[in-house]
Amino acid sequence: MENHSTASIIKHFETIKDPRIDRQKRHKLGDIFFITLCAVIAGADGWVAVAEFGKAKEKWFTEVLKLKNGIPSHDTFGNVFAVIDIDEFAQCFSRWVADLTTLSAGEVIAIDGKCLRNSIDTASGKSAIYMVSAWASKNQLVLGQQKVDEKSNEITAIPKLLQKLDITGAVITMDAMGCQTAVVQKIIEQKADYMLSLKGNQGTLHNDVKLFFESENTSPEVGYESFDAEHGRYETRTVRASSDIDWLKKAHPKWEKLTSIVAVTAKRECKGKVTEETRYFISSLDATDPKRLGQIVRAHWGIENNLHWVLDYAFDEDKQRARIGNSDANMAIVRHIALNLLKAEKTSKVGIKTKRLKAGWNETYLLKILLGTS
Repeated sequence: MENHSTASIIKHFETIKDPRIDRQKRHKLGDIFFITLCAVIAGADGWVAVAEFGKAKEKWFTEVLKLKNGIPSHDTFGNVFAVIDIDEFAQCFSRWVADLTTLSAGEVIAIDGKCLRNSIDTASGKSAIYMVSAWASKNQLVLGQQKVDEKSNEITAIPKLLQKLDITGAVITMDAMGCQTAVVQKIIEQKADYMLSLKGNQGTLHNDVKLFFESENTSPEVGYESFDAEHGRYETRTVRASSDIDWLKKAHPKWEKLTSIVAVTAKRECKGKVTEETRYFISSLDATDPKRLGQIVRAHWGIENNLHWVLDYAFDEDKQRARIGNSDANMAIVRHIALNLLKAEKTSKVGIKTKRLKAGWNETYLLKILLGTS
């Protein structure tokens, strides 16, 4: 990964339109954003905590930002982020990440959704929001996100997210929800490849592939096998793949650049209990390198362990209660910005949660995270 200076982060977000009435602007939008970002990096997980962090560091913020009216109240932080346009904020995020990083060749980009459980507001009839994110597996970065519209689902959000990203040369992975012909067409249009999980949401496609691998007459031999042992659990994973699928393309002609089908079988042994599961995939990649195909499948699950789990463990995301207007979705984007910056900081060999604490204690370290300095 080529890592550029992150000093441009403020420049990228300066283009956001300020939705406030002029006579109500006691604090610059850029200052509000900067204080919020610093606070979230340093451990603040809500608007009250953001304001309190600002007050605790008021002297430092005044020196850095030349503040004229002190630190905004928690209501000001919440109200401002409630009216900032989500799509505009997310687009600025994607442009910043594109400037920050050059993706590795063949990067696996996992697309997956996450529900912000405590964003539900029963009193106003507001459902919990759902964010679909793009995760660069090797580069360990959030590339972008898209809020799922109410009364909609991931299927409509995924093409909007892909549109924001430069995915040229990457391999896009998704679970069965994203296994849609329109999504595949968008991926191919943007000059990327795909590896998509199959379930029963695409007519007979899943069953046709499953029967192919279950039949002794058609199933290919195991092309790659791996073994893992950790925490008392033993797992053997085998990969079978085939590009001899003219019969499948004839039966399902709408799947653009469908090149191979893949079966990954995981056999697990834990405390004397043995379980076995086989999952099936379609891909635009050929079947000549089953080891690589297996690595791509496994890389997809990194979005669960390295993004969703970290957001819950290190940022307490599932407990966040920002609900007014766009504040919940915009705060989710701020958390993604903070996570990218914290992961990019390599000098401190500790976890994300401890890095956040250290940033709150040490202003020099906080600036190092923000500016990408060594």
